[in-house]
Amino acid sequence: MATETAPRWRRLPLREIACLVPVVAVAAWAVWSWPVVEEGFLRMLAADRSWLVAAAAATGMAWVAAAFARQGAVVERLPPARLLATQFAASSANHLLPSGLGAGAVNLRFMSVCGLPPARSSAALALYLLAESVARVALLLSLLAAFPHALRIGHLVPGGALTSLAMTGGVLLAAALLLIAAVRPLRRVVRTFLSTALSEARSIHARPDRVLALWGGSLAFPALQASGLVAVGLSLHLPVPAMHVAVAYLAASVMAAAVPTPGGIGSVDAALALALITVGAPAAVATAAVLAFRLITVWLPLLPGALMLGALVRWKVL
Repeated sequence: MATETAPRWRRLPLREIACLVPVVAVAAWAVWSWPVVEEGFLRMLAADRSWLVAAAAATGMAWVAAAFARQGAVVERLPPARLLATQFAASSANHLLPSGLGAGAVNLRFMSVCGLPPARSSAALALYLLAESVARVALLLSLLAAFPHALRIGHLVPGGALTSLAMTGGVLLAAALLLIAAVRPLRRVVRTFLSTALSEARSIHARPDRVLALWGGSLAFPALQASGLVAVGLSLHLPVPAMHVAVAYLAASVMAAAVPTPGGIGSVDAALALALITVGAPAAVATAAVLAFRLITVWLPLLPGALMLGALVRWKVL
């Protein structure tokens, strides 16, 4: 009697192949963008190394802050070491897909492996994104209130752009609401998700330790990123007050969120360079600061993060 053999594709080492995908993608991306990487490295060679180390430390602490915020978004205790490693890996995945989809997918998978149902994992992700967005905008508004002349919005945003953006957002929101109202299955899905999300939010905010982790981590994350740019500016002797540089970063990150590119590549760089110029930085130094900052926060951790992502997949943490 002949024995059945599994299809050829089932005999492929799919998990091992999945481990290599992020590494290959990062390598191709680095080769394609090599002129930017090379120029940034050359400019960094002339910078103050101690401030660059401080910027790298702020970047590392931002992953810790993200881990705290992710833990704060769920009631169950997540394994701390694996949670932190997941945030490092997610930072690499986030630069391969637009609008934070990579990091969201990695964290959803991690929470699923930890035993959380898909509905609750999605609710936790939505709560984290909401808290991080609110904290980022609140920090920006607070700094603008303390330093009202730090940013000239009229030079940063073209005339009528805010009105056009608001109108576009309103139209998209109205279209989404009409679609939800017209399609019954979609309406049921949205109603179930909102019910689960509100229930999770109430449970989280009934526990002071989770509230502190969620909102403290969400506030610390953009503050540490802004601190990293301040340190880079100091390393290059950027002739702009530190608080003004922090305001420029927060404003640029909020602006770039409207342009969904992988890891903010292109959108963040352009918005950040423009924001630094509007707060008084010379164009050449502003460009150098953006290149150095993106090298520290994106390019240098990219390959190690991809290797970590592959390892976590291989070890079945993801």
